[in-house]
Amino acid sequence: MTSHDTDQSQDFDTFREFYPYYLSEHDHPTCRLLHFIGSWLVLAVALFAIVTQQWVWLWLLPVIGYGFAWVGHFFFEKNRPATFRYPLYSLMGDWVMFKDILSGRLSLRSGNAHH
Repeated sequence: MTSHDTDQSQDFDTFREFYPYYLSEHDHPTCRLLHFIGSWLVLAVALFAIVTQQWVWLWLLPVIGYGFAWVGHFFFEKNRPATFRYPLYSLMGDWVMFKDILSGRLSLRSGNAHH
């Protein structure tokens, strides 16, 4: 695991404090891309389940979301997902990062934000 793992003893009072840490744990472009793909697939499967009223598909949402993300962390970022220590903030971070990538505020190609 990386040096980021030692930072996980940190406590955050607000999501605003947490989000820069979250982004630092998602610096590798492939990790970020896998999160982005997983988020799109979660939305697609949720929409499919709602439109078709086949609710059984909803069981796949955590598998898809966490599956893509964890492959990114374990094999590319080489760190432990923030979900284990900060589950709510991490879930929020996934969707804020997704929005930031869609809006162009954050790049998929590098760990740097666009300014």
